[in-house]
Amino acid sequence: MTPKLLILLFFLGSFFLQAQNLVWKTNMNDAIKMCDDERKPLLIFFTASGTSQKIQSEIFATPDFMDWSSENIILLKLDLSDPSISSEEKEQNVKLKEALGIDELPQVCLATASIRRNKPTINKLGLLEYKMGGAKKWISEAKIILRGE
Repeated sequence: MTPKLLILLFFLGSFFLQAQNLVWKTNMNDAIKMCDDERKPLLIFFTASGTSQKIQSEIFATPDFMDWSSENIILLKLDLSDPSISSEEKEQNVKLKEALGIDELPQVCLATASIRRNKPTINKLGLLEYKMGGAKKWISEAKIILRGE
């Protein structure tokens, strides 16, 4: 009886952990289409290798952020050092970084995104970086930006 129970708990635990993983888009066009379809704002996480991981481990990896983000925003992660993306996509990501005024990495930009007449549009709402205080504080600051306050 005990081995069966342990196996069941193992499978349920791994299922729960997989369900809690964030779904980050890595292609800007896919993320914009999803924002347009779902009418949700976009959270763009600009990062690169060698940058601080604090925002990922202390904010993005928390259950609070996972719950809030799945209900309220579309997640787009643009790793500017990713060797697996094409040079065109890398150039597009760098241009977006510059257009949104991202000067330090890692950085988060909250924006609205839509497609009108087959043309994607991104409107910056605000920038948000890692700050001590935990996920709940970070989420409340994100909500203020999203409401336009």
